[in-house]
Parts: sequence; C-alpha cells; structure tokens
Amino acid sequence: MRIAIAGAGAIGGWMGVRLARSGQQVSVVARGNTLAALRSGPWWLETAGETVEASVAAAEDAAELGEQDVVVIAVKGPALARLAPRLRPLIGEDTVVVPAMNGIPWWFLLAGGGELPAMPLSSIDPDGIIAEALPFDRVIGSVVHGSVTAPAPGRVVHKAGNGLILGEPVGQRSERLDRVADAFAAAGFDVTRSGSIRQDIWYKLWGNMTMNPISAFTGATCDRILDDPLVNRFVLAVMAEAREVGSRIGCPIGERGEDRNQVTRKLGAFKTSMLQDAEAGRALEIDQIAAAPAEIASALGIAVPNIETLLGLVRLFGQARGLYTQA
Repeated sequence: MRIAIAGAGAIGGWMGVRLARSGQQVSVVARGNTLAALRSGPWWLETAGETVEASVAAAEDAAELGEQDVVVIAVKGPALARLAPRLRPLIGEDTVVVPAMNGIPWWFLLAGGGELPAMPLSSIDPDGIIAEALPFDRVIGSVVHGSVTAPAPGRVVHKAGNGLILGEPVGQRSERLDRVADAFAAAGFDVTRSGSIRQDIWYKLWGNMTMNPISAFTGATCDRILDDPLVNRFVLAVMAEAREVGSRIGCPIGERGEDRNQVTRKLGAFKTSMLQDAEAGRALEIDQIAAAPAEIASALGIAVPNIETLLGLVRLFGQARGLYTQA
C-alpha cells in the first residue's frame, strides 16, 4: 500500500521504518532538519539491539507525494490544527486516516457516545479545521503502546512495547480495518483489532491523564508521584472522576485506580512524554489529555473538581513557560 507518515518523530519513525522494510510504499511529510536528513540518507531505527534502515520519499509539500491508501498522523496534538489542512492532497476517496496520537482525538464524539449525542470537542478542534481536513468517515482509531525516542533527525530508538490497537470509530469490523491491521502486523507490530476503540482510547487516557500533567509541573518521575501519599490520593480522585465520565459515554472501566497504578509502578523512575516535552521546551498536549475530559464531563453535567484542578494547574504551568496556548 501507499502509506504516508505525517510527522517523522519518534512514533512516526518507528512505524515508518518498519512499514517500509515490510514492503509497503512509505512516504513522509516532514520539514526542517528531519526533512533534510530523510532526503539525504535513510531513516534509521534502533530496536532489539540492532539498527535497521529504510529509504523513503520525503516532502514538506504533501502535493508532491500524491494520494495515499493510508495516512498515519504521528504528530503532537498541538501541531495538528496547523498540519491537517496541508494533508488534503494525500487524501483520496478511499484513503484511510490513522491517528497515532496521545489523548482524546478530534473525532472521539463525532458519532456520539453513551449519553452524549454527536458533538465536536471545542477543546481539541474549536474551529472544525481538523474535522474538515480529516473527515470522520476516513478515520480508523488507534492506541499505541510503545516507548520510542528520536535522539536526532531521521534516527529513532525503540525502547519497549510493541502493541497497536486498531478499530473502526463506531465499532464495526470492516475490510479496510483488516487491510490496515494486516499491514501493521506484517511489519512486526502486535496488532489487536478492537470492537470498541473509543473504550481503548479512554482506558489508556485513564492511566496517563494524571501522570503526564503532574510529572510536567512537578518535574517528578512516576515512582515519586505514586510514592507521595498526598499526591497519590489526588491521582486516585482524578481517576475515580474519569471512570465515572467513561461509564456515561460508553467507555466503562472495571478496574480500580489502585490496581492500574501498580502497573505504572513497574515502570520505575519513568519520565512521561509530557515531562520530556516540558524539559525540551516543546508544546504540551494539555488539550488532548486534560481539557477534553473536563469538556466531556461538563457536557454530561458531571462535577469533576479534581480533573478541573489538574487542568488548571498544568494549563497555568504551560502558559507561564510559553509551552501552551489555549485552543
């Protein structure tokens, strides 16, 4: 298949190199030093103790690449509204769009969910720019479980995890889902076809919507967050509110917060992606991880004081350091 990767950072590189090496026709929308690196040499991936490479077509202007069978969106949330309109030349009548991103995506409630009717999320896509450029009927949802870094332009290091959950937004099985899932499986990913991708997205959010913001504004690794009894109690309060919201939008969670946090503890002194972004001076994914859950709770009429406190703190932190501009 013709597969374009929009965003040649850590996740985009991990996927792009492996897809290209499996025989797919991979191209990349990139810019700056990354674009220069991919044009002048191969894309490098260090994984399982070895380094592999793939040569791909790279362009800043998506029109140079033409229509694709699949477009993988692998950018940080704050960049998507600016990028999405530029991707229109990649999208034909049958193109599938796979957002491989953190947090709540723009399409999450465009077909409704549980007690809520179909609705856009103003915290994610206030002007509808993303939804217009990347139509809902082209989307296959995804959840990525992998730890990957990009130490240099055109170079990616895969550290842990190999999971990829894929699913149609409204839950049905489809031929296009099978085609995309088969392509990723052939590239070596542990692929799960989900009948409830929204629930999978919410479950992953439930586990990281506390760790990411708290680590960013405190500078603490996950082990220190959970070892502090007062902060741990706050984490569990946020998770309880998020679990209640999930139960009302068709994304129930049957696990206790304490049990989920035991999984996090096994990561040890782990730096979240948001903490890494804060330390590097990159824009923070606050809207996708904290603002969207608060907006959904408001639409339901559910009081979520702990989620709102978390949002207020991380938003203020981001604004004070020039790492966040509210959508």
